[in-house]
Amino acid sequence: MAFRMPIFVVIMKDPLQHLSDLKLGEKAIIDSFTDSVMALKLLEMGCTPGELVQLDRIAPMGDPIAITVSGYLLSLRKEEASTILVSPVK
Repeated sequence: MAFRMPIFVVIMKDPLQHLSDLKLGEKAIIDSFTDSVMALKLLEMGCTPGELVQLDRIAPMGDPIAITVSGYLLSLRKEEASTILVSPVK
């Protein structure tokens, strides 16, 4: 009787990144927040975990940015966007 090694399959999830790191036109799914105080404000504006977001506009100097979330265009400072962790959509 031969000994068989068990085979383990590891499913790698794309690493999370900050919303502020997205490129123009990229889409992502909101995963979590790094700042609990800012999270409450963002949740009230429709930035809820599991929500699809898209980076639509970037100001000429790079700040603020505009994202589409929950069916509307939302303007955020880069500092605020950096508190949102997202999973990129391919």
